[in-house]
Amino acid sequence: MVIKGRVQGVSYRAWTKGKARDLDLSGWVANRSDGAVEAVFTGPVDNVDKMLAALRSGPALASVESVEVVGGGEPQSGPFRVEHLGR
Repeated sequence: MVIKGRVQGVSYRAWTKGKARDLDLSGWVANRSDGAVEAVFTGPVDNVDKMLAALRSGPALASVESVEVVGGGEPQSGPFRVEHLGR
């Protein structure tokens, strides 16, 4: 997923990590160089749907303009984590 808006510098990644762990999801979240945040989630469909709904509001200081669901991510396992992308 690609989340756009005011989503960097507002604890969006930490908030996403906490919410994903609460929903028992695996995957990762990272800032992108274009100012967006990218995330991959693996887990029960209902929980991924709940995460998608939560991403649309984000933490209190965020201002989410859009959440784009993009396919092609590899299934993830293990604890949800914050990554650092080179893109």
